[in-house]
Amino acid sequence: MSKSVLQTIQSRMDSLSKGQKRIATYILENYDKAAFMTANKLGKTAQVSESTVVRFATELGYDGYPTMQKALQEIIRGKLTSIQRIQASDDQMNDTDILGTVMQRDMNSIHTAIEQVDRSEFNRVVDKLVQAEHIYLLGVRSSSFLAGYLNFYFHLIFQNVTLVQNFSAGEIFEQLVRIGPKDVLVGISFPRYSKMTLNAVHFARDRGAEVIAITDSRMSPLYQLASASLLVRSDMISMVDSMAAPLSLLNALIVAVGRQKKEDISHTYAELEQVWSRYNIFGKTEDE
Repeated sequence: MSKSVLQTIQSRMDSLSKGQKRIATYILENYDKAAFMTANKLGKTAQVSESTVVRFATELGYDGYPTMQKALQEIIRGKLTSIQRIQASDDQMNDTDILGTVMQRDMNSIHTAIEQVDRSEFNRVVDKLVQAEHIYLLGVRSSSFLAGYLNFYFHLIFQNVTLVQNFSAGEIFEQLVRIGPKDVLVGISFPRYSKMTLNAVHFARDRGAEVIAITDSRMSPLYQLASASLLVRSDMISMVDSMAAPLSLLNALIVAVGRQKKEDISHTYAELEQVWSRYNIFGKTEDE
């Protein structure tokens, strides 16, 4: 329903009450602002009660106002400028407890991911990674840190991993020049989606490689290009992309792949422990 929420509102106009029509008109004309309003503020703006806003969402077929709000956000979240993101988030922040507000939203994002991530697709992704001849990891902007985190652990699990650095578009293609069939590119991208990532994914597909997308929704351009996808939302908190849920998903992916490669990991860590001990990498405590 998220793809057609505005069309749904338009088609139901004739059956709405007078107050609900005021809400509908405001949303149709200002959906970029309405998407980030609380039910209370939307009601005040449309000059109706908060309960009327909630009933309006139910009338459209949603199980509550937050669900309708997310449907509106899906339409625009990839298009907002940084200034618009800051303005849109003002209504959602509790200035008296920013710490609690932000951490609660992170918790909510992870809880939503637990309920919504497709387990069978997750298992497909694990199998593709384990069977790949070479794994390439790519994320730019804030997603580059997710790719780097995945790279740190995948290097301990696999011998065939390349973290695609993104200093420039040309360098990305130079690092992908040997990608081909039986290889896998893991592309990580969240709004605002980077064209650099999309171009690299197109290149990998043209070379016959499989693409695994880690992105936020079926509306993501990366989803359309991938042979397998893990969908998890990055929460938009002011100018910050909260990656709490995507990072938690990556933790699960690392653990799942690690269990498939248990013997290799045991051998790697046994060797590393010897190296760490020999060169006193972590130092010794007084008790030692």
